Amino acid sequence: MGLRLSCKEASRLISQGMESRLSLGERIALRLHVRICDACTRFTSQVKFLRRALQAYPGPDDPEER
Repeated sequence: MGLRLSCKEASRLISQGMESRLSLGERIALRLHVRICDACTRFTSQVKFLRRALQAYPGPDDPEER
């Protein structure tokens, strides 16, 4: 993978980066892409927001909610 990513490749790396550590090359390419792409910047913010919201949600089996 080169330093130039498409939005499709960037969105895959954004999602993948939430679950596991990206390689140095992937992190650099993604940072460069997100700095110049408004759509991918917004997508990154949305994914982070959803991840925080899901972590805060107690879930149906949480005994504190009964």
